Amino acid sequence: MPESIAPSQRPRLSDPAPPRHDSRAASGIAWLKETAAVIVIALAISLVVKTFLIQAFYIPSSSMEDTLAINDRILVNKLVPGVADLQRGDVVVFTDPGGWLADQPPEPNVAKRVVIDVLTFVGIIPHDAGEHLIKRVVGLPGDRVSCCSVDGRLTVNGAEVDEPYLKPGVVPSQFEFDVVVPAGALWVMGDNRSNSADSRAHMGDPGGGYVPIDDVVGRAVVIMWPLDRLGTLGGGQDAFVAVPGP
Repeated sequence: MPESIAPSQRPRLSDPAPPRHDSRAASGIAWLKETAAVIVIALAISLVVKTFLIQAFYIPSSSMEDTLAINDRILVNKLVPGVADLQRGDVVVFTDPGGWLADQPPEPNVAKRVVIDVLTFVGIIPHDAGEHLIKRVVGLPGDRVSCCSVDGRLTVNGAEVDEPYLKPGVVPSQFEFDVVVPAGALWVMGDNRSNSADSRAHMGDPGGGYVPIDDVVGRAVVIMWPLDRLGTLGGGQDAFVAVPGP
C-alpha cells in the first residue's frame, strides 16, 4: 500500500499574494500624507518668516518715485526696528498713524477676501497697502528738520542734506517747515516730494505729522518684482553721514 502522508507532513499552500490594487492604494495614501506634511511644514516656515523676519508688500502709488514705482513688489526686513536701529535715509513701511489714508478702495466680496487674507497671512502673496504707507526716514527722535536753506536744501540739525534719491526735477519741499521730532517718533517724506502726502501734509493733525516708531513694520530692503527692477534699496543713509546728532 502506498505510504500515507501525516497531516503535519502534507505540503502547505503559500498565502496568496495581496491584490496589486491594495499595494497601489497604500502607496497613494503614503504619498498624500507625505505631500500634506511637506505643505504644512512649508506653510509653517512661511508664516514664521512673514511674522518675524521678512514680509512682502506692493507699491500702489507714485509717492516714492523714482526709487519705487507703482506695482513694484518689495521685501521688508521686520527686524528693523528691534534687532537693528532705524537710520536716517531708511525706506520704511508703517501702519497708518491715523487719517493719512482717507479714501480706501471698496472691499472685494467675502469669498475673495477670505482667500486673499489666507494667502497673505501665510506670506504667499504680497500684503496690499490698504492700511500701510511707505516713506523715507528723514528725522529721528530729537532731530530738528527744516526746509529749505538759502541753497534750497533740506537741513537736519543744521546740516544741509544733498538728496540724490529725489525724483528728478522736484525740490526738497514746496513749502517751508521747521520741526523737532519728539521722542519715540519719526519724520518721514516721500522721494517724489511734489506728489507725497507725508509728514509735511499732516502737521496740522493731532499727531503733528510724526510717525510713532511702534507703527513701523520694517525697513524695505529689496525690490523683488518686476525682474527688470530687481535690486536693493540701501544707500539712502549715505546722504545723512554728515548730519550731527540732535
